[in-house]
Amino acid sequence: MLNRWIEKPDASGGSVLEVADDAGLGLVAFSPLAQGMLTDKYLHGVPAGSRAARGGPLREGFLSEENLARVRALHAVAEARGTSLARLALAWTLRDRRVTSVLVGARTVAQLADSLGALDEPPLTEEELAAVDAQRGDAGINIWASRSSDL
Repeated sequence: MLNRWIEKPDASGGSVLEVADDAGLGLVAFSPLAQGMLTDKYLHGVPAGSRAARGGPLREGFLSEENLARVRALHAVAEARGTSLARLALAWTLRDRRVTSVLVGARTVAQLADSLGALDEPPLTEEELAAVDAQRGDAGINIWASRSSDL
């Protein structure tokens, strides 16, 4: 939801999603919770012991006020829906038939149970999809750039 580069067409005019679809391939989404940003963990700052506080791939700089405003707006969508932000993010990711699986990094049984609950979420409404899309923008988040191409 925060790093949507796979939706953007390249120079040939096709996005990663479209190329996979044309080839009859499915995609596995990795880090659909943006290293925890799309949970309630960072809504009110950086907790001690968190990935951002430890200096891991989720850098504190990603938690800019602009990005946190997006996360808080998405959290409001989840609350209005009666679900968690993590479940909303996973349901949103899995709504695309080209995404066949997601890789979640659950650290606790409770996190895993919440993530699995996304499978039972009803489809997102047009209004919810529009609210999610309203938060689209270049969030400047690319936790993979240091290990991959500059996407």
